[in-house]
Amino acid sequence: MGVHTKEDQAKTDHSQLGELCREYRENNKIAPDKFDLYNVKRGLRNPDGTGVMAGLTLICNVHGYLIADGERIPDKGKLTYRGIDINDIVNACVKENRFGYEEVAWLLLFGKLPTRGELEHFSSILSHSRELPEYFAEDMIIKAPSKNVMNKLARSVLALYSYDDSPDDPSLENNMRQSIQLIARLPTIMTYAYQVKRRHFDKKSMYFHPIDPTQSAAESILNAIRPDRVFTDEEAKLLDICMMVHAEHGGGNNSTFTTRVLSSTGTDIYSAISAAIGSLKGPRHGGANHRVMMMMNELMEQVKDWADDDEVSAYLEKVLEGKAADHSGLIYGIGHAVYTLSDPRAVILRQQAEKVASKCGMLEKLQLFERVERLAPKVFARVTGKNKVMCANVDFYSGLVYEMLGIPSDLFTPLFAVSRIAGWCAHRIEEMSTCNRIMRPAYRSLSKSKPYVPIGQR
Repeated sequence: MGVHTKEDQAKTDHSQLGELCREYRENNKIAPDKFDLYNVKRGLRNPDGTGVMAGLTLICNVHGYLIADGERIPDKGKLTYRGIDINDIVNACVKENRFGYEEVAWLLLFGKLPTRGELEHFSSILSHSRELPEYFAEDMIIKAPSKNVMNKLARSVLALYSYDDSPDDPSLENNMRQSIQLIARLPTIMTYAYQVKRRHFDKKSMYFHPIDPTQSAAESILNAIRPDRVFTDEEAKLLDICMMVHAEHGGGNNSTFTTRVLSSTGTDIYSAISAAIGSLKGPRHGGANHRVMMMMNELMEQVKDWADDDEVSAYLEKVLEGKAADHSGLIYGIGHAVYTLSDPRAVILRQQAEKVASKCGMLEKLQLFERVERLAPKVFARVTGKNKVMCANVDFYSGLVYEMLGIPSDLFTPLFAVSRIAGWCAHRIEEMSTCNRIMRPAYRSLSKSKPYVPIGQR
């Protein structure tokens, strides 16, 4: 009898898997024209690209176009939290030189702006809720490291169920308690998961700094990920702005919709939020900010003259043709399901990046990003033949801003999650308070009746 190595077994397993996949492909084909024939709205999108109306909300509005005579008319993007323009929120915090994420979290949860006293009390509750349950970090994070921080976030949130004395109580009071704890704890889980990942997979030093209850959410994150715990007020305020613009984006985005779908079943908040994190992890959703940086890093390696429009355009053509970047045919960070002329979040982040680019020695890099933003729609039209109005979305500039802050790429998408948790919780509470009906869309079956064939006759 011969000796089989692990390599031999791997080849055998791969061959068998290939055979199984061939079986699947032969018996699971749905012709693309069938979707049109039965008026199936793939991706829950209407033929014009607008989203299928699935619910009502008081939390957020995302405006990107006008409708006139049944036609979509491109318009300047506008994002409002509880009716208040995100630009007004950010500008007010910048003018008063204060942190704003905690105020945004209050606004999203409760539906109005807090008084100074309410904000101070709420911020204190959040800061004193950042500590994880006893032995949670040791048992759930350190002993079970993950090479992907988003994966560890989802698993840790799900595990918090076991540390909650009332995990399934559907009352508003209990959901509010759980929401506030999750908003406070998710950044702590993220930074712990990152440190463990560094130690276990990257073979680098791991450090856990004490939590300082006097710090804002943005400050606490920088305090936790920097070895020397040193950061400037300007850096913390910039991260705070990133968190504000990522905090919410309506009920129709995939991760928030995921939260509402699970919440409509009456399941616990930990199941709903862990599923939302899994949704945001996808490269077509929150994971796009990491893909943007991967794409741009490759562009910077392959394009000799970053100031040459023709050379940059040629690379973008290769991306669209699936010959460059991750070969998906997507220019990550360009285009959006709702926004047309502009994404207000991207505009805010680009403006903030322009303020600090020179100090970080990244002015030339920022100018390259702006060049890609300007050229991408033209290249898309030339390659595809579609004159689609498109703009840079929030993912295009968020990774660049994080890089300016010295934040590692492992945390780009997790930072999106620890910001968006406020919006997810607000939507969960609204879904359970106002809808009270399980979501159950329809799928048309294309299978045809056939007789059962005894196994010996197949």
